[in-house]
Amino acid sequence: MKIRTLAAVLLLSGGVTSAFAQTEDCNKNSSISHEAVKGNNFKDAYLPWKEVIKACPMLKFYTYSDGQKILRGLLAEVKDRKSAEYKQYFDELMQLHDQKMKYIPEFAAKGMKVATVDAALGTKALDYIAYAPAVDVNQAYTWFKQSIDAEKENTEGAVLHYFLDMSLNKLKADNNHKEQFIQDYLTASDYADAAVNAETNAQKKTALQQVKDNLVAMFVNSGTADCESLQSIYGPKVEANQSDSAYLKKAIAVLKMMKCTESEAYFQASYYMYKINPTADAATGCGYMAYKKGDYDTAVKYFDEALNLEGDNEKKAQIAYAVAATLSQVKKLSQAKGYIQKAISFKENYGDAYILLAQLYASSPNWNDESALNKCTYFVVIDKLQRAKAVDPSVADKANELISTYARYTPKAEDLFMLGIKAGDRVTVGGWIGESTTVR
Repeated sequence: MKIRTLAAVLLLSGGVTSAFAQTEDCNKNSSISHEAVKGNNFKDAYLPWKEVIKACPMLKFYTYSDGQKILRGLLAEVKDRKSAEYKQYFDELMQLHDQKMKYIPEFAAKGMKVATVDAALGTKALDYIAYAPAVDVNQAYTWFKQSIDAEKENTEGAVLHYFLDMSLNKLKADNNHKEQFIQDYLTASDYADAAVNAETNAQKKTALQQVKDNLVAMFVNSGTADCESLQSIYGPKVEANQSDSAYLKKAIAVLKMMKCTESEAYFQASYYMYKINPTADAATGCGYMAYKKGDYDTAVKYFDEALNLEGDNEKKAQIAYAVAATLSQVKKLSQAKGYIQKAISFKENYGDAYILLAQLYASSPNWNDESALNKCTYFVVIDKLQRAKAVDPSVADKANELISTYARYTPKAEDLFMLGIKAGDRVTVGGWIGESTTVR
């Protein structure tokens, strides 16, 4: 009995000694390879690194980042991508990514701050498209999509970029991918926007903004960004999904974003959505549909409902502006003015709203029997245009052009002098306008 116990102890101690020796070897090889990687000496780093990754995969997490650098470096030195040597290094790189994803949960369980498995999959996809002898677009797209769906706004900028790039490649090969490409753009763009807004480092924020700009450029150049293309995609599908509120909501959002609010697909999606659930977006779409048909009273009814349903001030401003534009078409100028004032109350720097108000005033200058006083209306018009460019520099060119036009209609000093009015005096323009201005 004692002999058996002694034998067991000897075997156990031998195993401990063997494991200790293995760890010592791993530490030695890890040190050699890590130092070689620091000097970009990838050939000397390769063999000791392979011993570590094989025998002690949990020794150091940097074993995996070192391995990526080693294998990328060796791949860059092989000129023939069809060679057996190149294929060996590439396969090892892909296997390394898989092994890293396998052990990430164990490293994380030890309290180490490491990338998530899904983030690591995105890195694998980047290496795949960079080094694969022949890229399988569908495979790369699948990996990128899985990574992005999990990481969302935490996704690395390069992963967002190449995800959409792979989606665009799928579109080029199969036109049936068009709707999914549009959705992929919206997804990537939303996450890029969120990342930009959350980033506090100026340099990183600039880099992320460049990613967003590249996404926009890819989308614009894809041939899917025009309303005719979107109509061909969403027209039939809206009809097929007229009771699917989730699909209708998505279609409305895309068509609004692309400013295709005069397309039949947008009108129909809004109408079907309104029947299911009268949201602000749906009511707005129905308002535009009635407006296009010339049914202005119905259009205003829908727009008013949208205003009541909407909670976001930016959107409320846009809706109020739409109502004002609708009312101006049927010469209900006083009512139109009221909605413009609502729009400005929701969004103080709404330059276009001030411009529309100026144009309304200019369209109805006759409020007095005295011609010179009527021409004072154009002082008020110019006041609104000056205000427009003051609050919103993006409309400055349009405002300046209109100021140049309307300045020709202001009264002459001698005509006002005959009425006892001179430069610097205040004049109130009557009628539905009811605003005071300074003569100049």
